[in-house]
Amino acid sequence: MTGNQEYYPEDSQATLALILGILGLVVCGIIAPFAWAIGSTEVRAIDEGRRNPSNRGMAQAGKILGIIGTVLIALGVALVIVILLFAAVASTT
Repeated sequence: MTGNQEYYPEDSQATLALILGILGLVVCGIIAPFAWAIGSTEVRAIDEGRRNPSNRGMAQAGKILGIIGTVLIALGVALVIVILLFAAVASTT
């Protein structure tokens, strides 16, 4: 270590959480829950002092984007189910 750097026993995954969160919203929604999980784990590790607190913003952003992406996936699945139900009812009448 040099200067005033502090030592944290684990490497941060905040950047990974943020990247997965962005990709989960923009490219492939299936990875959004992973961003949520990794972001949550990272925030918890920061709170426990195992990871650098300067990465907290990225971890929280990844977590929030993961939550948003997961909710959008759930809404999409619910919409497809409702459409299929209406189609099934319409075809029987």
